Amino acid sequence: MDLGIKGKVALVAAASQGLGRATAEELAAEGASLILCARTDETLQQTCAEIRASTGARVLGVAADVANPADVARLVQAGLAEFGQIDILVTNAGGPPAGTFEQHDAAAWEAATRLLLSSVVELTRAVLPGMKARGWGRILNVTSISVKQPVGGLLLSNSLRAAVTGLARTLATEVAADGITVNCILPGYTRTARVESLATAAATREGITPEQASARWTNEIPMRRLGEPREFAALAAFLCSERASYITGTSTAVDGGWIKGLF
Repeated sequence: MDLGIKGKVALVAAASQGLGRATAEELAAEGASLILCARTDETLQQTCAEIRASTGARVLGVAADVANPADVARLVQAGLAEFGQIDILVTNAGGPPAGTFEQHDAAAWEAATRLLLSSVVELTRAVLPGMKARGWGRILNVTSISVKQPVGGLLLSNSLRAAVTGLARTLATEVAADGITVNCILPGYTRTARVESLATAAATREGITPEQASARWTNEIPMRRLGEPREFAALAAFLCSERASYITGTSTAVDGGWIKGLF
């Protein structure tokens, strides 16, 4: 299937590994040029080189922390200087620390808000005018299954990713007539470094091994396995495509059936 994004320019945040990298690889394979960011420049540049080599895509890597508005501005400016436009935005960020309400002070809430919510606001604010001017755009926010079924011990993520969902659904209505779609994609338990860190945190909290924590999650998933990043990326690329031009305001899970709700 031709997704119709050859020649488009995509900005993918937190793209040096995991879900961000898999999404970037999928978009590049469809002919998009890439602007990638991550906090660690060495890892980021290696990822960029590998995607260039495997797909032939033009790839710009900019070391940036999306929790820092100045970094977001510098990232977008660098991308526009290189490519002249940004057609696709994939917001993404590592998760905040696990813990209960009483374990998080005001500083933890502030840091998590900058990471998960403010980063989406700033990235969207920076690319939206150009999308509106061209009459075409795709904004895809990577959130979590926790927005539909909260995950125990992830209070910060449960709260703030839900806020991103409210932002996205409202914005989708505001910009639909401009040819811009806004959607969220909800990863479930997927074989990434983030899930490994959550398993370690759960093991420490409950006095079990990380392997036992991971096995418990696997048993909760009807498919009885963790997801693979490429499975997530397949849907992400579709939602960023021309083929998905009539899909907006949605929150779609890639979770092996973990969410129990009807919607």
